[in-house]
Amino acid sequence: MLESLRKEVLQANLELSDRGLALFTWGNASAIDRARGLIVIKPSGVPYERMTAGDMVIVDLDGKVVEGTLKPSSDLPTHLVLYKAFSSAMGIVHTHSTYATAWAQAGQDLPAEGTTHADHFYGSVPCTRLLTDEEILGDYELETGKVIVETFKSRAIDPSSVPAALVHSHGPFVWGTSALEAVHNAAVLEEVAKIAILSRMIAPPSPMQASLLARHFERKHGKNAYYGQK
Repeated sequence: MLESLRKEVLQANLELSDRGLALFTWGNASAIDRARGLIVIKPSGVPYERMTAGDMVIVDLDGKVVEGTLKPSSDLPTHLVLYKAFSSAMGIVHTHSTYATAWAQAGQDLPAEGTTHADHFYGSVPCTRLLTDEEILGDYELETGKVIVETFKSRAIDPSSVPAALVHSHGPFVWGTSALEAVHNAAVLEEVAKIAILSRMIAPPSPMQASLLARHFERKHGKNAYYGQK
């Protein structure tokens, strides 16, 4: 089933490792076939160098395994919540990449301070609140997804314009129009998180102009976008 999507999800997972976004088994990628209501996701705890497309696990939107002999990623419930809440998400990745995770551990939003950020995220990448003890001790991965959705709804953030979140004390979850685009967005997130930290070594934080933020985001993603080739 879903042979091409399995291959894409395998490639996305391998790119997480190849791009240094996930050490050991510290990450996962998935993709959804919305027409069929099925999700392909990395198996839990399997080293990247040993994975094959056939190892990818297919589940339905309730998390029930439809095809595959391995356990799906332990972060599957988080992915499910995000797919149900964010219709623009067709692929999702989770990493513990160094610089983005540093912002998450600090419990801070990653602010838009330059055009590298603005080309991909229309505003700050939000950091969630802390989970409560009840949420941590309960259905933890499900609650992780719910706190991301809560953050976007309470702060009126468009998940298609800011396709990433920092989970407080944990790390980033990132999405896109495919699993491979989600990896791309995760790589960009890591880079802009690094740039923001380095810039603070030179001078205090300096938010960018709203007009410059809008111009750079819209020239790539707006209805009159003109970046790149047609």
